[in-house]
Amino acid sequence: MIEGIKIKNFKALRHIELKNLPKMCVFIGANGTGKTTLFNVFGFLKDALVDKVSVALTKQGGSRGFQEVRSRGESGSIEIELKFRERNESPLVTYILEINEEEGKPIVEREVLQYRRGSKGQPWKFLDFSRGKGVAVTNEPENVDDQTKLDLEDNVLKAPDILALKGLAQFEKFPAPKSLGNLLENWHISDFHINQARADREIGYAEHLSREGENLAWVTEYIYKQHPDVFRKIIERLKIRVPGISAVETKVTDDGRILLRFKDGNFIDPFLARHVSDGTIKMLAYLILLYDPKPHPLLCIEEPENQLYPRLLAELAEEFREYARLGGQVFVSTHSFEFLNACEIDEVFWLAKEKGFTVIKRASEDEQIKRYMADGDKLGYLWREGFFTGADPR
Repeated sequence: MIEGIKIKNFKALRHIELKNLPKMCVFIGANGTGKTTLFNVFGFLKDALVDKVSVALTKQGGSRGFQEVRSRGESGSIEIELKFRERNESPLVTYILEINEEEGKPIVEREVLQYRRGSKGQPWKFLDFSRGKGVAVTNEPENVDDQTKLDLEDNVLKAPDILALKGLAQFEKFPAPKSLGNLLENWHISDFHINQARADREIGYAEHLSREGENLAWVTEYIYKQHPDVFRKIIERLKIRVPGISAVETKVTDDGRILLRFKDGNFIDPFLARHVSDGTIKMLAYLILLYDPKPHPLLCIEEPENQLYPRLLAELAEEFREYARLGGQVFVSTHSFEFLNACEIDEVFWLAKEKGFTVIKRASEDEQIKRYMADGDKLGYLWREGFFTGADPR
């Protein structure tokens, strides 16, 4: 679980810090305030880990790379800091990444992974690298009770834009780097497109739903065949959320296409995906995502309210919260009053722009919002009435 994020000089996020993050985080704000940019930080870290920093910068900033990603008019490094725990009882781990440019080429200025052992004293550094050179611990710190017993080894990377974390994350004996590597490699962003999911597809294979959902039929087929108990749970949930739906099935045609079909209890023949409502398709997709047999450690979901009947949004918020309670973590961006009404005050953050850059505020730290909530108001209504300064949804 990520407990804290600090970002400096990453596009509109010139300097933000989020502390004591809950398992479910909901971000609101007007268009252009930086909600998608916040999610993109995880995509950037994934690309940097899987490939290298120069590739990650190109994906985010095009041909200008570092210059386009670094906040406009700023100097110095791009800095990202994550605080997380592998398990609830594990020590707090901090990962610090600073990226700069030298002679037109990106470099990792600094990369540190450190443990917080208790509430006092300095953290123990697991790895400490700069410009492709540094030291890494070769024995697991969780099993060491004295910092002097850490085995440190000097290392040189192949290039100064490669993350040292990439190597250690491959080893089972280092659970913290492995856990962070798993988070960055397997986080998922959902920007579901109804038309992509409706289209008939040639036979294929997929275990996880894609960002836009075009492989919905493939994943449905996979879960139905390989995880029947999970599939039954998904359908039971869908029946509750969408009255009338009695079953969902896939069918392979003679010409090699796979069709997604929905059964309505009032009709003998099932309906193809292109003939059912947008809300039905999208609710199925979210249930497929949330009940994935191998769940993502972090889900980032953009505007889940699109194409969903407002009545379903409170139930969807509860599904997200249940996913988080069972071990995942969920970040949601929304423009929906109805969805926000189903959120708890500790879960909600709002983004606004000040002097061209993003600031992030927390609902639970606003005394006026806290008083209204104590009197029985709901967050969505307060947002609509303008109590989230700078986050006007109109």
